[in-house]
Amino acid sequence: MTATLEHRLPKSRQALQPGTIEARDFSFWYGKKQALNNISLIVPPSSVTALIGPSGCGKSTFLRSINRLNDLIPGIRHEGDLSLDGQSIFDKDLDVVALRQRVGMVFQRWNPFPKSIYDNVAYGARINGVTRSSELDEVVERSLRRAALWDEVKDRLRTSALGLSGGQQQRVCIARALANQPEVLLLDEPASALDPGSTQKIEELVYELKRELTIVIVTHNLQQAARASDHTAFFFSGQLVELGPTDQIFTRPREERTDAYITGRFG
Repeated sequence: MTATLEHRLPKSRQALQPGTIEARDFSFWYGKKQALNNISLIVPPSSVTALIGPSGCGKSTFLRSINRLNDLIPGIRHEGDLSLDGQSIFDKDLDVVALRQRVGMVFQRWNPFPKSIYDNVAYGARINGVTRSSELDEVVERSLRRAALWDEVKDRLRTSALGLSGGQQQRVCIARALANQPEVLLLDEPASALDPGSTQKIEELVYELKRELTIVIVTHNLQQAARASDHTAFFFSGQLVELGPTDQIFTRPREERTDAYITGRFG
């Protein structure tokens, strides 16, 4: 059975807001191993959607499909479609580099470049042809402010990003993604390796950013999903079992498997 939000967005491309993601009967294989089976859902814009489920259920595969990061793996294939703002991300005329600028990604383990804080955040702008110092300064400050990090690092922008704490390095990575002015931000377990204080800052940042972006977050932390997301999708064995408003999923799930996972009876 296909799980969908109760209030689906309009199908008209003109009516779609920037950052709207839709999957239609999307299936995915690593070689002969099927990882996703006929996923159909809409991720609403300007909101946070959490993907939950046990390890190996397909949630990270789905996340990495949204910006075609899985394309880098030999032997993969897919059926069905994924679209952003009504356009298929698999369109033969689509520029994958441009897609990844529109759909930023932050990974489980922070991965700043071995460069200064400034150069980390300015990296994307430079790749895109921005060379004037004043413009780069503006990009760096704006992005670090959006990542709630500017006040902590503004006096040491030219020092190595690797000298920051883990939580700060993760926010540098978020600022680096934000520098490209994406419509969508994908977060793959962004706080799983952080201490509680840094985790709280990441969650607060996610709450602020959803005013401007569509955010999709993979998390094994059910409390984090409950705190930080507007909608929650429960994946199991490559299938989308249930999708709905987070409070409904956590308090009144419709599917027995969802209830069993939420209450800790498996997973």
